[in-house]
Amino acid sequence: MDARIPSSNTESPWLPFESRRRARDEKREAVLRAAVQLFLEQGYHRATLNDVAKRLNITKPALYNYFRGKDEILFECWSIGHELVDECIAETSAGAGSGLDKLRKLTIRYAELMTTDYGKSLVRFDLRDLSEHNRKTVQTAKRRIDRAFRDYIASGIADGSVKPCDPKLAAFAIAGSLNWIGHWFQPGGELTGRAVAEEFAIRLTDGIAKTTTRETTTRKAAVPAAEKAGTPPRKGNASREDGSEHHTRAAAGAAGQSKRSRGRLR
Repeated sequence: MDARIPSSNTESPWLPFESRRRARDEKREAVLRAAVQLFLEQGYHRATLNDVAKRLNITKPALYNYFRGKDEILFECWSIGHELVDECIAETSAGAGSGLDKLRKLTIRYAELMTTDYGKSLVRFDLRDLSEHNRKTVQTAKRRIDRAFRDYIASGIADGSVKPCDPKLAAFAIAGSLNWIGHWFQPGGELTGRAVAEEFAIRLTDGIAKTTTRETTTRKAAVPAAEKAGTPPRKGNASREDGSEHHTRAAAGAAGQSKRSRGRLR
């Protein structure tokens, strides 16, 4: 009887464990990306698992290989967003700089995150749609985010980079404004997410900064202009000198206007 010995070169039709796990993770992530987009487009209650399956070109039962239900998908979307915030806070805290520097860094990172789908999931969905256990997890995490903003403000007051103020109220004002970005920002507009984040960082922190961004910019612009104004004009340089004097007057006027504007806002 001619017994055939299987060739050792024959590849197994089954993927290695690591490859199978990686493939499963990639499919799970694809479900989350499709789901969070649909939740944001249609609203959590209007979007169905059938809609998610249709967007992925799979059957609804296939989704249950990765998640037990829609509320679990919602919590996972939120969890990814919060993990990204945690990374922002950890990197900011590990870096150098004053309390104001760290507050602005976190403000930029957090604002930029609010322009992404997973960032929006932190502020666009109702906590009441989560299980009681997951709802408590979310509430605890939100308090940690609030604490980070408060701590940077308090640190800035201590090191002199931030004016004396109530860290709690200041943190609420900043975080509340940043969270609202997640409601109105749409990609493809005039400003990128990064541009919006940088603009908000300046506007939201200048009010409590000891030295505002505008004052710093004005001072840097005025000093070279004053130096030029004090230099005897060279032959053929009269027009350049006139321009320097005009720049000095404009800088001084801008500084005065800035102080009046801040006085009205107080």
